[in-house]
Amino acid sequence: MRATLVSLFEQNGVSSALIGIAEKVVAAERLSVPEGLLLYQEGSLPFLSVLASVVRRRINGDQVFYNKNIHLEPTNICVNHCAFCSYRRRKGEEGCWELSIEELANLAAEHALTGITEVHIVGGVHPDRDLHFYVDLLKEVGRTAPGVQIKAFTAVEIDAMCKFASMGVREGLSRLKEAGLVSMPGGGAEIFDEEIRRKICPDKANTQEWLEIHRTAHELGIPTNSTMLYGLIEKYEHRVDHMNRLRMLQDETGGFNAFIPLKFKHYNNRFSHVRETTTAEDLKNYAVSRVFLDNIPHLKAYWPMIGKMVAQLSLAYGVDDLDGTIDDTTKIYSMAGSEEQSPVATTGQLEAMITGAGYQPVERDTLYNILSK
Repeated sequence: MRATLVSLFEQNGVSSALIGIAEKVVAAERLSVPEGLLLYQEGSLPFLSVLASVVRRRINGDQVFYNKNIHLEPTNICVNHCAFCSYRRRKGEEGCWELSIEELANLAAEHALTGITEVHIVGGVHPDRDLHFYVDLLKEVGRTAPGVQIKAFTAVEIDAMCKFASMGVREGLSRLKEAGLVSMPGGGAEIFDEEIRRKICPDKANTQEWLEIHRTAHELGIPTNSTMLYGLIEKYEHRVDHMNRLRMLQDETGGFNAFIPLKFKHYNNRFSHVRETTTAEDLKNYAVSRVFLDNIPHLKAYWPMIGKMVAQLSLAYGVDDLDGTIDDTTKIYSMAGSEEQSPVATTGQLEAMITGAGYQPVERDTLYNILSK
């Protein structure tokens, strides 16, 4: 493979520096931060697609994963003031909501009858709800939807709910796990560069707090996902730095299941003047992520954010997970102007997207145990 690829790249005028990176990728050698940056700066889409496909096939063969899931969003009332957020509302403001534990548990029970295997719970940081509220919520969801795995709460939410309860993060996470928490999503990471973070999300959990909460979760046996918000005001250097910090933590704990690049959507927020990234840039970002993050097993394209068509295209750029069926249960991206205003996908649609791109559909649970092929 190495000789064939090198010959192909040389014939197409690829630089010697990029060919050297390709040789390392084929040999399963780790790329440095400068090499990751060079991929962003100089890698063409065909070149990046080849490298990302080498890595994704090494890790996952021709499998592409999906699950049957719903989202529960307890509230969009939030104490934070993230400049890029289109979701947050103040208490009493038009468009706000705060669902009770009973209402959320009833929604979980209703959807459990359809065969879902995962409930994904995220929302705003409500000023009047502490860790005890969310422990009770997990217990009630587990009671009404037995056997359905619960993936819940970003590090930002956990940081706040523990502080509101005057409780340490380790104790708080332990209590959530006892109440039924199986895994955590990766939201709230945004971009780790401290200067940019002060500009876009100054009052939420900072970089070190986010990393420490995920480290603690991994130590307690709670696997998590990881994310990166891109397309706002960051540069390629900031993206590579962000991924490198994730890669270093994964070396330490091995607790990240997946990485999910999250595209900035500019509708109805304080960065509405920023032009959104192109599809070509989205695909480049997926490919570089797959090549650079050699120790995180899965790369997810969140189709409600980018649309089903681009999600299918992303499978040729390293992606091996399309998330789940969702059943129109999330508003986080639809309120920001996403491609999918009513996000619903049947298992048949997801499988058709996967087979249409030449891959094998695999239904998984929250922890990536295979349920059916």
